[in-house]
Amino acid sequence: MIDIDGSEGEGGGQVLRTSLALSIVTGKPFRIFNIRARRKNPGLQRQHLAAVKAAREICGGGVQGAEPGSKILVFGPGPVRAGDYTFDVGSAGSASLVLQTILPPLLLASGTSRVSIGGGTHNPMAPPFDFLARAFLPVLRLMGADAAVSVDRHGFYPAGGGRLAAQIRPWANPGRLSLTSRPQPVWWTNALLCRLENHIGVREIGVARAALEIPRQRAVLRRVDADCPGNVIMIYADCGTHMEVFTSIGQRGVSAERVAQQVVDQALAWQQTGAPVGEHLADQLLVPMALGAGGSFVTGPVSGHTQTNIATIRRFVDAKIEVERLDGQRNRISVNS
Repeated sequence: MIDIDGSEGEGGGQVLRTSLALSIVTGKPFRIFNIRARRKNPGLQRQHLAAVKAAREICGGGVQGAEPGSKILVFGPGPVRAGDYTFDVGSAGSASLVLQTILPPLLLASGTSRVSIGGGTHNPMAPPFDFLARAFLPVLRLMGADAAVSVDRHGFYPAGGGRLAAQIRPWANPGRLSLTSRPQPVWWTNALLCRLENHIGVREIGVARAALEIPRQRAVLRRVDADCPGNVIMIYADCGTHMEVFTSIGQRGVSAERVAQQVVDQALAWQQTGAPVGEHLADQLLVPMALGAGGSFVTGPVSGHTQTNIATIRRFVDAKIEVERLDGQRNRISVNS
């Protein structure tokens, strides 16, 4: 039994999600306490419970402590089973984070899985659908994995009601990842609107275009359907081999210009590092690299989130993960190199 203090490091839900995924893959049970102890509302919330339920269902495992607000959870895994699954967060909590939990073990299952997850598709503090579809999964394909995701319906806070669908095929031939240099990116921007005036998206796109010199043909305003009003402005950096995605969620009382400036600041900060892999993509790649053939990538400053994820991975997998500082802006992360 692996004991994990959930308050260590970054102290958020990533420790639980990574532990669930790697527990299923390795067959090692774990006990986690002080769950999300550093958060304003500590303990298990709906999206974390949905991840626990999804993990249990794909392996037939045993769980103790899977209750709202619980700060202790014990998980005993069974063998992962490919299949058709439907899960629901039951709120506007992130559907993407549930998928993040079950994707690694399902990649290592013996057959194809089809997964449908209801909840939020574009949430603050969580990877949006567009990040999965345009940034994360394409890099997994560079590693030989075969997974695709689509959005059946968008879901925004506070109503949720969105739905993601994923198809995950067995990862037959894992390849090593190498993302250590970056060409000059080609910039795109995209604003999503639901039940809001078009001028909001037009103003957001205007800020992004001016800051990054994005031509009109690479700026798109899209209207989508959802259970409540919502707005997202995204900037894509196409690097040829892969793409980075930066996101800012519109909020009541926050001007369109300020919302757009937040995502512009993210994109410019990444551009300044000269690194091909951004902060959030760096964090997401660690588990599949540790389970696959490894490799290396160059990223900017290493976040506390990433450091915590590395520590969690080491508890389950005998993976050699090294962080090498290249200069004031860039770091190389190598796995089993």
